Amino acid sequence: MLKEMFSLDGRVAIVTGGAGYYGKPICSALAEAGASVIIASRNEAGCKEYAATLKQMGFLAEGVALDLGDEKSIRDFTKYIRKKYGKIDILVNNAVSREGFKDLEDIEKSEWELAQSINSTGMVLLTQAVIKIMRSQQYGNIINIGSIQGTVGPNFPVYGKTGMSSPLNYTYDKWAMVGFTKWIANYYGKYNIRCNCISPGGYGPGIAEDIGDNEFVSNYKRLTPLGRFADDDDIKGPIVFLASAASAYITGHNLLVDGGWTSW
Repeated sequence: MLKEMFSLDGRVAIVTGGAGYYGKPICSALAEAGASVIIASRNEAGCKEYAATLKQMGFLAEGVALDLGDEKSIRDFTKYIRKKYGKIDILVNNAVSREGFKDLEDIEKSEWELAQSINSTGMVLLTQAVIKIMRSQQYGNIINIGSIQGTVGPNFPVYGKTGMSSPLNYTYDKWAMVGFTKWIANYYGKYNIRCNCISPGGYGPGIAEDIGDNEFVSNYKRLTPLGRFADDDDIKGPIVFLASAASAYITGHNLLVDGGWTSW
């Protein structure tokens, strides 16, 4: 039945950056679909707090510390999850460090390397550890959370006179994530491992909390065919679709969830 195709009953899912803006609706969606969700990030307290919230709602969730900038933390985390749950079915690479996010002429080498240690190296090392488990299972599903800025170049005029900008390393990381997605999909498809990417546009709750209402907000809405930012439900649907059997024949795809921003 169609309902069963979207079910994640019995699945074990890891979400990095699980206590953040995108992370919470992602974790909620997977839990609501039936998965046991491991909410992981350096913010251990935040992860445990949100896991408790989901458990109070009757869902299966656990908050676990994970520092993507620390190779030992990645090894220990993966070992713990496999020992406790016996498998890893779904990995959502959602975490992103915004440390050192600057324009090209302002960024220091140390700042660039700090961001890359998490957004690039850490993501690769975690995927490497998890995919070994998935390969032994002959099943796995990896979903990378990209951005519209990994599909089109930044539209700098949209920021107007706000003083805001789009940092170089964010664009660099998100374009790389799409290529990483396709490489994983093509190389590991023979082991029944799928890999897809979701590239969201502007996320309303995050925008509202970070910057409130300004020229950027009105410009962004005006240039988006649907005329608004994404909300939690706009993220939850695509996650469950790509994590479930409903998308069993889809791999190597970058799903744009952007209200039409990139369609011009």
